[in-house]
Amino acid sequence: MTDQTAAPRGRQDFENTLDESDKAVAAFESHDRNVFDRAQHFLHGNPTMVPVIVLIVSIIVFGFVAGANFYSAFNLSLIMQQVSIIGILAAAQSLVILTAGIDLSVGAIMVLMSVIMGNLAVSIGLPAPVAILAGFAGGALAGGINGLFVTRFKLPPFIVTLGTWNIFFALTLWLSGAQSIRSQDLDANAPLLKFFGNSFGIGGAQFTYGSILMVLIFAGLWYMLNRTAWGRHVYAVGDDKEAAELSGIQTNRTLLSVYMLAGLVCGLAAWASIGRVGSVSPQSFQEANLQSITAVVIGGISLFGGRGSIIGPLIGALIVGVFNSGLRLAGVDVLWQLFAIGWLTIIAVAIDQWIRKLSS
Repeated sequence: MTDQTAAPRGRQDFENTLDESDKAVAAFESHDRNVFDRAQHFLHGNPTMVPVIVLIVSIIVFGFVAGANFYSAFNLSLIMQQVSIIGILAAAQSLVILTAGIDLSVGAIMVLMSVIMGNLAVSIGLPAPVAILAGFAGGALAGGINGLFVTRFKLPPFIVTLGTWNIFFALTLWLSGAQSIRSQDLDANAPLLKFFGNSFGIGGAQFTYGSILMVLIFAGLWYMLNRTAWGRHVYAVGDDKEAAELSGIQTNRTLLSVYMLAGLVCGLAAWASIGRVGSVSPQSFQEANLQSITAVVIGGISLFGGRGSIIGPLIGALIVGVFNSGLRLAGVDVLWQLFAIGWLTIIAVAIDQWIRKLSS
């Protein structure tokens, strides 16, 4: 008599066991995210939205605090004029910070190149276009020196650029003799050096060519970082240099190109600064280094590298300009303007750390 419980012919015991097993698909317990979690995930995927939100809120708040004059076309365009030089330097700073470095010498490079342009055009008498090109080449060379110390000798970017800041500043004082080149001398010998200080009107707004240059530089760098292989390499090096090397990226070459491009942008800032100030002064823009870093941090680019949009520092520079303009129109002392910008910088870093928790 056949055992009815025996396994059918051709079937194994484990197959019968599988037939009797639970067919339910494994499910993970899920919890509804609260508002803060949703905001954190949104900002992690869209880091530029942080400075955008801050800029919009700042404009609205200072419109009430400072009065109707704050919203005038002239004042809003004046903000762009005032932040144009810091914005250009922030663009140069952003390139380095995206690679997880920092450049404390951008302001010194800019002032040194402006002195070189002025001396070549006014003191030596070279044509202004030649002097300008020499300033661009000098800026790229200065950035390349920083890059060589970082790539070839493996020195920390902070230490390298802190040292070159002193070197470039000393060269500036030596070449200029600590003397400025007056506006009248520039007008007589090289008016082209003051080109970016010229302005044009649209309605009640007044825009300088320097502010237009700032926007064009950011647009060009955005394209390079988001539409070229070089840009992808920059982000990869900043995110994880060792992993980028293993994937075949020539990290040292990428880093060197970043520092040289940052120096070239500083050369552009030098030309624009002459027009902004109206003269060549070795003592101008003494706080440019820290201000450029402030704009980058407020703009949402992570100091740890590999994360953030190049457009963020442009918005960050505008935020600083809005704060300064709004507080000034409200009659707030300069001391408290610096106080407010300091807290804004700390809060921006805290927000970046909070967002980065998702990737840790």
